[in-house]
Amino acid sequence: MHSWMRAMSVTWNHWCATWARAARVASCLLIGGHAALVSAQTPPADGTTPPAPLTSVQLQALERATQSVVAVRSEAVEGARSARTLGPQREGSGVVIGTEGLILTIGYLVLEADAVVVEDHHGRMLPARVVAQDLNTGLAVLQTLAPLRLQPAPLGEASGAGRSDPLLVASGGEGGQATLATLLSRRAYSGYWEYHLDEALYTTPARRDHSGAGLFNLRGELVGVGSLVLNNVASTGQPRTAGNLFVPVDLFRPVLEQLQRSGRWAGDTRAWLGVNCTEREGEIWVVRVAEDSPAERAGLAVGDRIVSIDGEAVTELSALWKTLWRGQAEREVTLQVRRHGLVRQVLVRTIDRATTLKQATGV
Repeated sequence: MHSWMRAMSVTWNHWCATWARAARVASCLLIGGHAALVSAQTPPADGTTPPAPLTSVQLQALERATQSVVAVRSEAVEGARSARTLGPQREGSGVVIGTEGLILTIGYLVLEADAVVVEDHHGRMLPARVVAQDLNTGLAVLQTLAPLRLQPAPLGEASGAGRSDPLLVASGGEGGQATLATLLSRRAYSGYWEYHLDEALYTTPARRDHSGAGLFNLRGELVGVGSLVLNNVASTGQPRTAGNLFVPVDLFRPVLEQLQRSGRWAGDTRAWLGVNCTEREGEIWVVRVAEDSPAERAGLAVGDRIVSIDGEAVTELSALWKTLWRGQAEREVTLQVRRHGLVRQVLVRTIDRATTLKQATGV
C-alpha cells in the first residue's frame, strides 16, 4: 500500500476516534505530486454514528478517483457575452469519464470557449475541445485532442448517497487537492441567472476550488460535479454552514449519448429573458438586465419587481423559471411588473439562450 494510503487510514482512524469530541482533523500529504489530502469534518448535530475506517479497497478506489481529475483552463472567444460576468479566462477542474479522452466539467468554465487546455496530475498539458454543453444542468463535455492515458472514473448514482455520508472532493492538475466532505442534503436549487435544478447535492466543508471538481463516493464513483460555493448549505432549521453545491451526475447520465452525438440535448431548448433576479421579502426583484437581451428590448429595468408571468403569480425564483420554460423557447411572454408602486404589463419576446452564444473559431 502506498504511504499516502497508510497515512490516510491513520487519518480516518483518528477522525473517528475524535468525532465525539467535536475535533477537526488535518492529515497527510499525497505523495507523487497530486494533492494534499486534508480532512476537516464537523460531527453531525443529530448524533448519527460516524463511518467506519476506510478499507484498503476503498483507499485504492479513491486513489484512482483523484487521478481521474484534471485541471481545465479556457479562454473565451472574442466578444463572448459570458465574458462580462465570468471573465475571459477561466480555471477549474474536470473528471475523465471515457477512454476516448472525454471529460465532464461544469459548463460555465467552457461557455463560449475558444481555447481549452487540460492538465493531469503529472503536470502534462493537452489541448481539448468542447464536445457538448447542456444549459439545463449546467454541465459540459470536453474531449482531448491527444490521448490522455488516464483511467476514467465510473459514474455512480447520487441518489444512493445518504445524509451525513462521507464523500471525497477532488480538484485537478499538478496542484489539485482531495478533501473529505459530508453530504448535508439533496434538494432543489434556483439560481438568479435563469437556472434551476430540481435536485442538487449540498456538501460541507466549503471548497474554494469547487468549479468542475469531482465528488466521489467511497467506491471511487463520480456522483457530482462542483458548481458553487455557498455561505449556507444547511436545510431549514439547521445551523448555518458554508459549503458547496454539486450537480448530480444522475441528471447527466440520460443525455450523455445524445450530447456526444449532436452537441445538445433535445430538451435543452429553453426560453430566455436575459435577467438576473433575487427573492426579497416575498417578491422577485430584477437586479440585472443583460445587454441586448429580450428583457432589455422590452424595457425591463433594475429594481422592477416581477409579480406574475403569463397570468400566474410568482413569489419564488423556481416558479418564475419553471413557468418561463413551460412553453416554446421563442414566444411572447406576459409579465406583470411593479415599478415605483405601480403595476404595469410588459410583453417580452423570448429567445433560445443557445442562439446567443458565440462558437469557437477553431477546432
